[in-house]
Amino acid sequence: MIKLAKPIISETIIDKVAEVLRSGNLVHGQYTRLFEDALQDYLSIENAIIVSSGTAALHLALMALHIQNGDEVIVPAFTFPATANVVENVGAKPILVDISLTDYCLDPKRIEGAITKNTKAIIVVHEFGLAADIGEIVKIAHTHNLYLIEDAACAIGTRFNDRPVGTFGTVGCFSFHPRKIITTGEGGAVVTNDKDLAEKINALRNHGLTQSGVTDFCYAGLNYRMTEFQAVMGYYQLSGLEDDIRMRIHLAKKYREYLSVFNWLRLPEQFENRRHIYQTFHIVLDSDINRGQFIALLKNHGIEANLGAQGLHLLPFYKNKYEYIAADFPQASLAFHHGVALPIGTHVTEADIDFIAETMDTIYQCLRN
Repeated sequence: MIKLAKPIISETIIDKVAEVLRSGNLVHGQYTRLFEDALQDYLSIENAIIVSSGTAALHLALMALHIQNGDEVIVPAFTFPATANVVENVGAKPILVDISLTDYCLDPKRIEGAITKNTKAIIVVHEFGLAADIGEIVKIAHTHNLYLIEDAACAIGTRFNDRPVGTFGTVGCFSFHPRKIITTGEGGAVVTNDKDLAEKINALRNHGLTQSGVTDFCYAGLNYRMTEFQAVMGYYQLSGLEDDIRMRIHLAKKYREYLSVFNWLRLPEQFENRRHIYQTFHIVLDSDINRGQFIALLKNHGIEANLGAQGLHLLPFYKNKYEYIAADFPQASLAFHHGVALPIGTHVTEADIDFIAETMDTIYQCLRN
């Protein structure tokens, strides 16, 4: 089976994890600090705070920015539910905005129409490791005096105008889930150039604990700390991140060479000023193709594929609470109902992509007939 994704954990990292476990120092030790310092260097950011998950990173960002009941936060209609769930969980209202099919990210042209007097923030998601049009979204946030939160869960290493995504907004959030290019099992990070905001997030992740001369608990915080044996995994994987990204970009190029001749699917577009890292290689099938059958037949041929992300307005919770219909966000509906995530990563070879492309064509011909 050609897996959709497969984390590669080196023997060196396994040995380092065992070393940490034997040390008995399992939380907030040297590797926590090393990983945070390495992230700051890699992203050219002043502050990086590692946490227990990408969802925790988003939740802490909203808490630190004092997003609360009565506030509204703009969220893309096509993304993983965690992006909107954290807004609900601080008592605010997620305001869904449709995406662009060029990059599966928030469409800047649709944002201003969703802004009201209650809007406090925009969450832009760099979906699948593809860079959103962050330059335009930054302008909108500044014009309307809104916080900008970058959900870069899938996008560590993605760049816009040669600058890392996650560093454009008020705060950036990353995930280190096993589907991500760097994994610590579960884990995440919050990054910001705002020192005061970083100090608050640092306290909130650790029960509200502050240490400015005297130890005290100044916030109603949470336990969102990352373990030391997770941090050591992240620290050593970060050093090989650029090699992994180069491989993914190469494999994405091969996918384009093979799939661009198929007029029954849509590929993500490329932009000269954006470096996509392709955490997922996502395509959109023509609407007359049965996506479920297509994925099942790929599996029968030893190829794992899946839907890419969720149309939030079509999930029971959001659909029922806000009475959405599919037509409210047509681009998100299309990506949700007809999108397919294909295998990519260092476990995939050029020969695998050749086989995947040939199999896809065979399946299409079969379904058409």
